[in-house]
Formats: sequence, structure tokens, C-alpha cells
Amino acid sequence: MTGSERQNYMAWPLVVAIAVAAVPAQAYAGPGAGLSMIGSLVALVGALLAGIFGFVWFPMKRMMKKRKAAQAKAAQGGATLTAATPPAPANETQR
Repeated sequence: MTGSERQNYMAWPLVVAIAVAAVPAQAYAGPGAGLSMIGSLVALVGALLAGIFGFVWFPMKRMMKKRKAAQAKAAQGGATLTAATPPAPANETQR
């Protein structure tokens, strides 16, 4: 056992003793402070979930759209859609 491992091993009884000996704080969080704290916590959790949703859902949505387009193209026999492409504009030499 190295010196730092021994210090960590010996520190745990001290941490447990301090945690057991701690007395509860005689503090009061009024209704305004409590509601503010709860609102902040809900907003933080909502922002984290929205961020995770954005990073996961939108790439999946793009992947599903590409897969659906590839399946539609394969169902048509690989033919390209010529009816959907607009004709090229006429220039002076084509008149």
C-alpha cells in the first residue's frame, strides 16, 4: 500500500465520524425561497432533458428521413424523380 492509499484508507473513519456527529442545522426556508428553489430545480432538470432530447431525437429524425427516402427510391426501381425537377430557365440563345 502506498502512502496516498494509506491516507485515503485512514481518512474514511474520520469522514464517517464527522457525518455521524453532525447536528441538523436550525435553518428555515420560507415559502418564497422554497418555491424558488423548487422552480430552479425543475427548470434545471427540464433544460437537461431538452438538451438530451435535442442531441438524440433530431439526428435520429434525420436518419429516419434518409432511410424513408432510400426505401421510396428503391420501391420505384431506382428511378429518379424527373417530374419534381423544374425545367431549366430559357436564356437568350434558346429562344
